[in-house]
Amino acid sequence: MKQNDTTSIPPEHSFRRELGVLSSTMIVVGSMVGSGIFIVSADIARTVGSPMLLMAVWIATGLLTLIAALSYGELAGMMPEAGGQYVYLREAYSPLVGFLYGWTLFLVIQTGMIAAVAVAFAKFTAVMFPSLGTGNILLSLGAFKISAAQVFAIGSIIFLTLLNSRGVKGGTVVQNVFTVAKILGIAGLIFAGLTLGVNDEALVSNLANLWKHSWTHVENGSVSLQPLSGTWLLAAFGVAMVGSIFSSDAWNTITFAAAEVVNPKRTIPLSLFLGTCLVTIIYLLANLAYLVALPLVGDPNGQTVIQRGIQFATEDRVGTAVASVVWGSGAAVVMAILIMISTFGCNNGLILSGARVFYAMSKDGLFFKRAGTLNKNGVPGYALVIQAVWASFLCLSGSYGDLLDYVVFAILIFYILTISGIFVLRAKRPLVERPYKAFGYPILPALYILAALAICVNLLIFKPKFTYPGLFIVLSGIPVYFFWKRKIS
Repeated sequence: MKQNDTTSIPPEHSFRRELGVLSSTMIVVGSMVGSGIFIVSADIARTVGSPMLLMAVWIATGLLTLIAALSYGELAGMMPEAGGQYVYLREAYSPLVGFLYGWTLFLVIQTGMIAAVAVAFAKFTAVMFPSLGTGNILLSLGAFKISAAQVFAIGSIIFLTLLNSRGVKGGTVVQNVFTVAKILGIAGLIFAGLTLGVNDEALVSNLANLWKHSWTHVENGSVSLQPLSGTWLLAAFGVAMVGSIFSSDAWNTITFAAAEVVNPKRTIPLSLFLGTCLVTIIYLLANLAYLVALPLVGDPNGQTVIQRGIQFATEDRVGTAVASVVWGSGAAVVMAILIMISTFGCNNGLILSGARVFYAMSKDGLFFKRAGTLNKNGVPGYALVIQAVWASFLCLSGSYGDLLDYVVFAILIFYILTISGIFVLRAKRPLVERPYKAFGYPILPALYILAALAICVNLLIFKPKFTYPGLFIVLSGIPVYFFWKRKIS
């Protein structure tokens, strides 16, 4: 097994193990929870059409995420080094497979998430400071426009990059503070929704539609309902899971920073379990709060939040709609502050962790050479800068949203390959120490693989305009891989 050789590096230029169980868990939670939980339930509600299936989608996603996290614990215990999932794929299959993951992570997954979260942070900041909004155009060159929101988003990326370049300790302090604040804020919203937000009209409507499954299609302003049963019900369920899976993604980021975790063979599996469990509970309670405060079925032309329901919450902002039921006109500010805290903490975790993958790739000669060096603070400073530059470019391009839609399929494929890697490595390296073994092996990992494959097939059939471009993005890394290999040969 390949290990990053740091024996010749001066102590001050080595990774420093400063992430304990609390900090590692906060990275898992903070990276997972961004703005998705406040938005994606609207699209899920339109796709499945019933309160029961809305909750079932989130439960299924939570169970799959937990199985994956428990399975990754075995790999993290075997290979507690910088790079995480990139290293697991490299060792289980080949450097090419590992590179394709790292390439997609750099091109779209990690940097695209950073860009999207940064712009979301800017948009909600603009609720209180309108001059920072997307409508304030600072530069216009034909179709290309730069708004104040994009500039502010880039500024937040630069700030967090500089903060994390000063050492992992500073980054984890910010992560811990903002994640705790985020948890408390969401808990407050959930409590308010379940108590002060209970609405009789919503309860009656949701009970009446509990088992009435339908797919609501909205096209060119017209709405049509497609009853769901049999194969179509399974198809809609799989399509609906795209949003919940994306909102539950990034739980694996702590594996990227394994070289900075104290006792990683124990801490990483534990933090993966604790973090994914906590987020799953939060997401389920949040959706329960949505259902007691708002009817799931709504009217796109409704004049009130109750009439629009979860399905047609304004700009899909279900969290804000629930807050308005509780706090009235002050809801927009309350939710803006909560989402600002959530997105800022989320991006800190994404920025901190992502650069470690590019560092590991560089150590293998598959990325820019200077990205494989640590600065005087023991962090991959150049990798952080390269990551920030590309994420900032995506902010300006405005294409990050489409790109992220394209790679949900690719994300699932890499998860399938990684968990399959447990079976591969048990056959290839049966004698390697495994401080932690995948829970429920082989049944639960196999169940995850089958379920994820079923979702992938479903997306290929029903969301081809998103899945095939995602595959192209992944495969575009093949010539790049051979370019890097030729460069170092």
